[in-house]
Amino acid sequence: MKREIVHTDKAPKAIGPYSQAIRADSLIFAAGQTGLDPATGDLVPGGLEEQTHQVLKNLRNVLEAAGSSFEKVVKTTVFLRDMNDFAKMNAIYASYFGENPPARTTVAVAGLPKNGLVEIEAVALV
Repeated sequence: MKREIVHTDKAPKAIGPYSQAIRADSLIFAAGQTGLDPATGDLVPGGLEEQTHQVLKNLRNVLEAAGSSFEKVVKTTVFLRDMNDFAKMNAIYASYFGENPPARTTVAVAGLPKNGLVEIEAVALV
């Protein structure tokens, strides 16, 4: 099995000892993306909606750098700091994944890096 580290400047640099994604043969394991602006390393201004859009832009850029896309995502995990934000996040998420969305798990967490409101990780095909 071939293991390749994936990196793109179009997504935030890792803020810890992890890779943006790992390509293992025909699978991509994308690390969780938060609402960080890749240029500044800071959370985008605004609230849950703005952060969710940025999360998905960051995730799309990582997937593309790995040779994949949202259409090839098979599983995501969404981490929300407040489950009361589920409906807002869900509407934005749906606009990125279309008619045939991947399997998904959504969980509430006590906190996220840099005090973010949402984080999404993905597994995709190449």
